[in-house]
Amino acid sequence: MADLDGLKVAKDYHLNKAFDVGGDFHVKGAAHLDWGMKKRLSNIFNPESGKTVMFAFDHGYFMGSTAGLERLDIIIPEVIDQVDVLMGTRGALRTSVNPAMSKGIALRTTSGSSMLQEDLSFEINAVDIEDAVRMNADCMAVQTFVGADGQLSSLDNLSQTVNFGLRHSIPTMGVVAVGKDMERTDRFFKLATRVVAELGANIVKSYYCENFSEVVSACPVPIVVAGGKKLPEKEALTLAYKAIAEGAAGLDMGRNIFQSLHPQAMATCIAKIVHEGYTDKEAFELYSDLINP
Repeated sequence: MADLDGLKVAKDYHLNKAFDVGGDFHVKGAAHLDWGMKKRLSNIFNPESGKTVMFAFDHGYFMGSTAGLERLDIIIPEVIDQVDVLMGTRGALRTSVNPAMSKGIALRTTSGSSMLQEDLSFEINAVDIEDAVRMNADCMAVQTFVGADGQLSSLDNLSQTVNFGLRHSIPTMGVVAVGKDMERTDRFFKLATRVVAELGANIVKSYYCENFSEVVSACPVPIVVAGGKKLPEKEALTLAYKAIAEGAAGLDMGRNIFQSLHPQAMATCIAKIVHEGYTDKEAFELYSDLINP
């Protein structure tokens, strides 16, 4: 057995030091990628702020016609000017999004589960790389389950997608899923986000949690925070502010935009927090002004 004397056991996240491996590219962990990867990542992350606002409307692939997404052709034009990226399935994108728009595309490439199942942790790679290329996707979004029954298959899906993406310079976004029996703690997210990044994902979509700045520091690629369930607008803006203040590279808001009574105003305020440094208080004041002119 190796001598354990002097073994370092305390973790040091060096929160006062910025991530730096040389190069001046604005996306974390991407300084030494090829031109095609960088071009697509620049379609996702604003080169000036280094951050992104994603609008997620991929819920239909497992929830069906959920409230707020009954008519994609109506809700998407309402918020599209306020967001940087549209995150959806190929069916939704092809049928309900005008291809003349100039936003980044996060293409959902895994599926196979629905709300009719008790366990959503088993998915398949449903979109092949050729179709991602045809759709000019800026990244491919893969559901990943760490610590759940479907871990092996979901991480296999992720690894295959990373391999396909590298051949065609399309980044992969690993979407950290939290099942009903999984803990929403910084311990879990430090594990899950790092595993997803180590397997080659260029972006990690995860959740805000306690000690979030440590989660960000330990992950070598950008973390985009999911909005999660619908919150009152003030609470959602506070969540957004805390996530950005503690190092998130952006927000992927779905229900907290499309289920708001004022989706456009909400999207505007999220963008102000992400790109212009608004506090949650300033953003909520703006929201109130926009809905009560």
